Amino acid sequence: MSHEILHPKSWKPAIGYANGMAARGRMVFTGGIIGWNADQEFECDDLVGQAAQALRSIVEVLACAGARPEHLVRLTWYVTDKREYLAGLKDLGRAYKEIIGRHYPAMALVQVVALVEDRAKVEIEATAVIPDEG
Repeated sequence: MSHEILHPKSWKPAIGYANGMAARGRMVFTGGIIGWNADQEFECDDLVGQAAQALRSIVEVLACAGARPEHLVRLTWYVTDKREYLAGLKDLGRAYKEIIGRHYPAMALVQVVALVEDRAKVEIEATAVIPDEG
């Protein structure tokens, strides 16, 4: 296994995320990835659609280093509207599972006033660890 989920036994289960992760190997970091395509064009203006595109882009960036979604150990989400995020949780969960799978790294979500790109509704930073061979 490439990582260990860290969860105190006395805590309630974390659903859709991990409270902590431990991993050993080559570390891969992304910058803040927003929900536009490879041509830096937005194909939609809804948070779920932009989050799905951002997650697909993260998978592509990880692949450049030989990493896969299961190597993710941390995601930090920045959203411009937490209410839109909460209202879209079911659809976000579906998109997440389709793109990342049933792998839930440590995650944080922060509402921000704005992102640099005016149409952006979400920006996600990712950290992955590719396990050492052997």
